Amino acid sequence: MRWTRRPLPGHRTAPGRRFWPAWRVRGVPGGRPPGLAFSVTRPDDSLDERDPQRPVRLLQAEHDALLPILARTPEAAFDRPTACPDWSVRDVLSHCSAALTRTATGRLHAFTPELNEIDVAERRAWPLSEVLSELRSGYLAAGPVIRDAGGKLDALALGEWVHGGDVRDALGEPLAYASDGIEDACALLVARTRRREVPLVEVSLPDGTLRLGVAVPGRPPATLRTDHATLMRLFAGRPAARGDYRLDGASAQELSVF
Repeated sequence: MRWTRRPLPGHRTAPGRRFWPAWRVRGVPGGRPPGLAFSVTRPDDSLDERDPQRPVRLLQAEHDALLPILARTPEAAFDRPTACPDWSVRDVLSHCSAALTRTATGRLHAFTPELNEIDVAERRAWPLSEVLSELRSGYLAAGPVIRDAGGKLDALALGEWVHGGDVRDALGEPLAYASDGIEDACALLVARTRRREVPLVEVSLPDGTLRLGVAVPGRPPATLRTDHATLMRLFAGRPAARGDYRLDGASAQELSVF
């Protein structure tokens, strides 16, 4: 996996500057300078290059970006429906806070729909402020546990970030599924698609390319042209407007990793 910079119109490349790891960039929302793209050049790269701080950064980014939105959201808006069937904004946040707490305290379960619903139902009796307090502390407490799990729990951090997109989308907030932390989310998505053995997809984004999934003998790579938010919608199994992407060689159903 490597980071590359492709200048966009109106931006110049600083002399001698060849790459910017996103977590070292200051003064830019989400740590992302204009024109930053990252390209995964070989679908069979090993995952030995896992950055253990990536899930920590992603959860910190979500903590810093989503909580201020929730603080200014009217309580009635927490009852709005989301892309998650039968779950409101509050329910999604309850699921997130429960999963983070379970991770931080070592009480993980299988996260089946039935077990997730039990966690959510338990929190329906809580004051909203208590749910948000658990969420706030969970973002910070779960990160180090995921970091030290050797990659086994990285998908949980990605899932938390995707659920943040579910909440933003339901509340009509900008950057749903493309908020701060998008680079780390994309990198975790690369690993997730390999573990789930998604058929190889070559993705063209406005600022770069990605190769997701694994090669299937006798099957050419699928191609996908889209933006970052729609990329995340497709691979997370969320609704995506057909006009926002072009997918050839695979079905949208084959891409989902959750």
